[in-house]
Amino acid sequence: MNQFFADGTVNAEVFGDGPPLVLFHSLLSDRTSFDRIVPPLAKNFRVIVPELPGFGSSQAVDGDLPAVADRMAACVREAAAGQDVMVLGNGYGGFVALQMAIRHPGIAARLVLADCGAAFSEPGREAFRNMATAARGKGLAAITPVAMRRLFAPEYQEAHPDLMREREAAFLRTDVDVFHAACMALAGLDLRAELAKVTVPVLVMVGDQDEATPPPMSEELNALLPDARLHVLKGCAHVPQLQAPDAFLEAIDEFLLGAAATRAA
Repeated sequence: MNQFFADGTVNAEVFGDGPPLVLFHSLLSDRTSFDRIVPPLAKNFRVIVPELPGFGSSQAVDGDLPAVADRMAACVREAAAGQDVMVLGNGYGGFVALQMAIRHPGIAARLVLADCGAAFSEPGREAFRNMATAARGKGLAAITPVAMRRLFAPEYQEAHPDLMREREAAFLRTDVDVFHAACMALAGLDLRAELAKVTVPVLVMVGDQDEATPPPMSEELNALLPDARLHVLKGCAHVPQLQAPDAFLEAIDEFLLGAAATRAA
């Protein structure tokens, strides 16, 4: 079922029934990156899968990551309908979820942050600045190979040509201005000093082959958050829910279902 939240500005698909679980997609993908895990999650949760601001039918925001986080906080509050809600963010969606949790304490009862972090190294910042410049000057097609390499290791790409065509098409649908703004926001991001504000339980996940947000970023995030645990997904890159959905679900099940059972009791 398709619904709009946050005063009609955020478009989302809603599946299943149960405790609310909101999924935030990455910058290099779209909400269909969750298609392989939504059906099993919808057996236990009311799964809300929004398009982040500026993606698909969701309206863009004026401002950078804090403005995106505020818009998504309004979406999460409305979607939760007064219930405790859990939020899972992948990549850019993880950064949005983390910024949202800092700016809106208590917005989520639990967080799953997959393949993100609190700050990039200088080479990581430079990579985002370069992608932003190239996207605006030459178009997204010029950086599609770079984008796909940040999503999947070359060996995986060669073994899954149909999936790669699907992911390339999804990336090329991204609005260039939205992409540019997001890249520049991530290039300047440093949330480390504010992580103590996130007191809810957090599951930090990362693929050991992730080149976009390398494992040391998740290790640092896990160490600085007050209540976090780290899970490394072997053989995965930046979108493990696409690459290894069964392993991804196994990693999050206990964290999410345990919280749901506790609330039900």
